Amino acid sequence: MTTHEVPEALRVEGFRTRRSFGVGNLSKGGTMLAAVVLAADGMIGTREPLTLAVTIPLTLAVIGLAAARRHGMSALAYYWARFAWKRATRAEATAYRRVLLPQPYALDLPGVGASSTLVKAYDPTSGRSVGVVHDRSTGYMTVSTLLAPGGSLMAPTGAVGGNIRSWSSVLDAMSTDEQIKGASVTIQITPGAGEALGDDVKRRRRADAPQLAKDTIDELVRTTPRATASVAPWMSVIVDPNACATPPSDLHEQVAEALRVVDSLDLSGTGTDIFRRTTDVDVRRLVRSAYDPDAFHSRDEAFEDLAWSECGPQAADDGWEEYAHDGGVSVSWVLREMPRRPIPYSVLLPLLAPGKFQRRITLAYRVLDPHEGEAVLEREISNAEQRALTTAQVKGRAKWSQKADYQRADKAAAQAASGAQVVDWTLMVTTTARSTADLPAARQEVQRAIKATRGIRMRPAYGAQAAVFAAGLPLGYSPLVK
Repeated sequence: MTTHEVPEALRVEGFRTRRSFGVGNLSKGGTMLAAVVLAADGMIGTREPLTLAVTIPLTLAVIGLAAARRHGMSALAYYWARFAWKRATRAEATAYRRVLLPQPYALDLPGVGASSTLVKAYDPTSGRSVGVVHDRSTGYMTVSTLLAPGGSLMAPTGAVGGNIRSWSSVLDAMSTDEQIKGASVTIQITPGAGEALGDDVKRRRRADAPQLAKDTIDELVRTTPRATASVAPWMSVIVDPNACATPPSDLHEQVAEALRVVDSLDLSGTGTDIFRRTTDVDVRRLVRSAYDPDAFHSRDEAFEDLAWSECGPQAADDGWEEYAHDGGVSVSWVLREMPRRPIPYSVLLPLLAPGKFQRRITLAYRVLDPHEGEAVLEREISNAEQRALTTAQVKGRAKWSQKADYQRADKAAAQAASGAQVVDWTLMVTTTARSTADLPAARQEVQRAIKATRGIRMRPAYGAQAAVFAAGLPLGYSPLVK
């Protein structure tokens, strides 16, 4: 049985992109804007007819760009983002140099992480310290949990199906909790094991072990870092501690409320075990090693006295298709389209396979509450029906793609009425090369992995490389959370 030859019971479907109703390929907002602009052109033309020779071609060109598609988005949005990025580059807004920043900005991380700060708290349930990231602009708290997932490829079909149903229960718990704003699951794969492997072996080593066993272990410690990869999975939950009947009065109570909310999520039965809540050292290690992959295998002592601002880069440049930082150059991809057919639960395995370069795969979630989910699906059904009717009136019949889209929207609404959750989600992938010379190889490695999924379509995060890079870290930033 290969990765894609799985029972029908372990295939998932129901992925659909939101689409508003508009004329042609225009969105609802684009259609209304085009109508207003054309009406304004007509009003101006009644007084100054010669202006129509300029305004009408210009308006039609803009409408054409809005209707055309490029990389899964409207061409107008793509070129506008390109223009905005070039303007920001000329203003040096895409370059970060920590040593040149005045106080208090010198104590901040770059980009979307600038408003974050790390809080070291004590968790009475586990008796350990916990690292909580506080967003000073929104008041949100992010609590991350280190996971220890078990393999499911050799598990019975019933066990894997039970894991999927248990994860559905976790999403259901998120949908009914107003304090949970979003969540993400990240798996970071770093080649080599470094000093961390040696430290782990040193703690487990027995003094009375046979000399042959000691020599064998020593040889493995020397050679294994060059032939293995370290896998670090974690789940981050963004919590609004103030969205309750009695909002906390100070930072200590806010942290305690955030920990209480995260503790209410039961991950048992989802196919993974909770290793522990991330400590402040864990958070520093994950953030710092993203900017400098060599730091991931350093000892804990190297991160204990590290300031939060020192976890970020000394310098960074946010390019159109790459993000240069201390320890190398990173490239990020975002989800463009999911397959319209049922896909196996193991579809992401090619992306999770170790390679020559560090890689992070992030699934970000925002679970809609039942009322919002129902309203969204009903609106999607109406939009899909209107698109099909409009095409039928113009061409005599609706497109088969429009009919299939209506059927998927109708099926999703029926499933939601039966208790299923409506989830806004996205997939992000980031790979880091040690130098610019290695960047083509790193990019090709990820592109081959994406093709091996047989259906998932992704595109580079044009003009948003730094933001997507940060979305895969436990910084409290999610592109789905407003």
